[in-house]
Amino acid sequence: MEFFHDLMNYAFLQKAFITSVMVGIICGVIGSFIVLRGMALMGDAISHAVLPGVAISYMLSINYFYGAVLTGVLTAFGIGAISQNSRIKSDSAIGIVFSAFFALGIILITKARSATDLTQILFGNVLSVRDSDMWITLVIGAVVIGTVALFFKELLISSFDETMAAAYGLNTRFIHYAIMFLLTLVTVASLQTVGVILVVSMLITPASAAYLLTNRLSTMVFLASFFGALSAVIGLYFSFLYNMPSGPVIALATTSIFVIAFLFSPQQGLITQMSKTRRKQDTPA
Repeated sequence: MEFFHDLMNYAFLQKAFITSVMVGIICGVIGSFIVLRGMALMGDAISHAVLPGVAISYMLSINYFYGAVLTGVLTAFGIGAISQNSRIKSDSAIGIVFSAFFALGIILITKARSATDLTQILFGNVLSVRDSDMWITLVIGAVVIGTVALFFKELLISSFDETMAAAYGLNTRFIHYAIMFLLTLVTVASLQTVGVILVVSMLITPASAAYLLTNRLSTMVFLASFFGALSAVIGLYFSFLYNMPSGPVIALATTSIFVIAFLFSPQQGLITQMSKTRRKQDTPA
């Protein structure tokens, strides 16, 4: 009850709550398409590759949003350029670009530490969210949700069958890079909440749990958004209660939801399948 009392009375906790819920929702929305497209590695790469942009922004005393978006977009285009113009496959291109940007980010953080401590960007600290961070997250949320709502049919077709999408006249390469741009925005919005290292857990785990529970993309997006928001609220509650970094707690919350779906999904749950198998074995021939 102390948490809910403080939530009603302290502005910093209200900002943390609003930001956390929005991050959970947009991670679930864009994460659904990342999971369907088998692009989990890309999400991991971009989430780490924004680190040098964040460090440079702090060194220049500007909002980290600008530097993080710039390096995220450069990462997406760099990976695409290597994989499309050489014999290097996409997973190798991701490893090359991701490791280079992340290494650069670590070096820049070391140089910038005398001015400000950037370690919370690595692990997240939603309780330190500022007004500008909250509004940036809300604007990004509106852009992501609005874009997905407007172009849901195109995203659906291209996610399940790019060949069919191209036959319908859709520019699949443009759609791919548009998703990469939205992924970059969502990653930047998630930095204060779960940090660079654990943002991939918010992108992949709620969407994966939803994927186990439904065969409809619209339902999957809704469930992933709900699971993401629920995980964010649970993480905020325990991080506030026990004074822990929000990122690891939220990541564990998302994992717990996935484990429940993995075990008890009505169609694909491990325990559900075992129960069905046992009932078949017990049924007289």
